[in-house]
Amino acid sequence: MAKKKSGGMKYRATPGGVAFNVITVAVFTIFTIICIFPFYYLFINTISDNALVGADMITLLPKGIHFNNYLALRGVQDFGNSVLITVSRTILATALMVLCSAFAGYLTTKRQMWRRSFWYRALVITMYFNAGTIPWYLNMLGLGLTDNYLGYIIPAIVAPYNIILVKTYVESIPASLEESATIDGAGTLQAFAKIILPLSKPILATIAIFGAVGNWNALQDSLILMSNSPGLYTMQHRLWIYLNASSNLAATMQGGGAVAADMLNNKVIKYTISMVTVIPIMLVYPFMQRYFEEGIMLGAVKG
Repeated sequence: MAKKKSGGMKYRATPGGVAFNVITVAVFTIFTIICIFPFYYLFINTISDNALVGADMITLLPKGIHFNNYLALRGVQDFGNSVLITVSRTILATALMVLCSAFAGYLTTKRQMWRRSFWYRALVITMYFNAGTIPWYLNMLGLGLTDNYLGYIIPAIVAPYNIILVKTYVESIPASLEESATIDGAGTLQAFAKIILPLSKPILATIAIFGAVGNWNALQDSLILMSNSPGLYTMQHRLWIYLNASSNLAATMQGGGAVAADMLNNKVIKYTISMVTVIPIMLVYPFMQRYFEEGIMLGAVKG
């Protein structure tokens, strides 16, 4: 790759090393463009002239730039309240999930835990077997979680996969740290709060991203559980209703020989909704990426 000059710290690049670096940069640049382009394509189509978008004339650069598509979302019925519901459920459910996953994962590493192997295996089994939508709904109905805001929160607290990640990560922490705290008189909760939690930031950030993305994008629970409570609809639910209503109206106008208005362009609506739902997560992820990479690697070393 490179040769070190004798008696100094400077390096002289060899032709092979330069070629390798150029190829590496080129490959990763192309890969980055491939990953970013779908989001860029969506965005330029949402700010371009809707007629041009409908005619598939937008490829690399936006044309006829405007932001009316985003402003039109203000007309979605009860949109502001649905955003508050989505944001609050994402924050609350994610925070509780992270805390409970951290504590449950920590407990499964303790050999003195009563029937530890049984509970751990029971937890893992739930990852592979699902009763289905109807039993799930009947269970939620029996628990009184239909048309109830807690229907968003309580089921999201326990996440088996995240608990397993935390367990694996905690096992990588030197036991001597916790033992020293125990010798100093710390109990289980104190050791968890003062030793395990501070050292588990990478894996906790990782499962926080999983939880936040899942709660932010959730549609099924709002669609099924909150059918009689429009005030509890999530943003995804409201936008889904808006998309269906706009699509039906556009189809009716075209069937009657009329020309649909700009915002009745079904493709534009889909693009705009996609951007609105993905932008918040894209803005949060860069701040969590460092912890995410470290946590997902360490948490997956052993099962």
